Amino acid sequence: MNVPRRTLTLIAAAILTSVPATAVADTSSAAIGAMASMGDSITRGFNACGFYLDCPSRSWSTGSNSAVDSHYRRLRADNPSVVAHNDARSGAKVADLAGQAQQAVSQGAGYVTILIGANDACTSSESGMTSVADFEARFRTAMQTLATGLPTTEIFVSSIPDIKRLWEVGKDSSSARAAWATLGICKSMLANPRSTAQADVDRRERVRARVTEFNAVLAAVCAEQITCRYDGGAVFGYPFALSQISTWDYFHPNASGQQVLAEVTYNAVFAV
Repeated sequence: MNVPRRTLTLIAAAILTSVPATAVADTSSAAIGAMASMGDSITRGFNACGFYLDCPSRSWSTGSNSAVDSHYRRLRADNPSVVAHNDARSGAKVADLAGQAQQAVSQGAGYVTILIGANDACTSSESGMTSVADFEARFRTAMQTLATGLPTTEIFVSSIPDIKRLWEVGKDSSSARAAWATLGICKSMLANPRSTAQADVDRRERVRARVTEFNAVLAAVCAEQITCRYDGGAVFGYPFALSQISTWDYFHPNASGQQVLAEVTYNAVFAV
């Protein structure tokens, strides 16, 4: 890897430069002992090691698999005592994030990663997508829970992947189309994948626009917290290839996709 290593001690040092001393006096030493990941099936490593299984060991954030080289492994290389908690849940939407934030608080996490929102856009129909206003309210509630319970903790927020990119790389694959249809995956975007009818073209663009709006919310709400960093759209902008997607469902990242996700997000947080 060409990415420079950063220790949790450096994370704590960065926090100390931006938070009043009175706010960190009782928490700085505890803050560097653990990290937590919040989110959905992507962070759970779903389908990255077998058919319809959570594979947290291959999670981009807290996984232990050496090939993925997660944030946890990179941080642990410099601080072997750090522990990781994967608080994500497969199927989670932004409405579930507040509960995950409470878990992270109870674990005393000194570093938290968040990747949420794909399930808020990937629904059984376009009308079922989470509204932007509700997404913002729910995300802000979760962030406030972290800010209150872990005032000195470094928080990383990833952008939501571009799910239209998934359609672009998979629509001409008969295997992908069969999986999407059989499993009813992300119908809001992936229904009628080969259709060029204007209604379907417009629907895909509206779903992509909703993801873009969600990402704008993630960026804006993250910016409200002094210890939060957003990836600047790095994950949304990454051109994932079909070879990086699980052949079980042609939707979730496989181990290779998780490795790329770890690389892209780690660069967004720590690269200098």
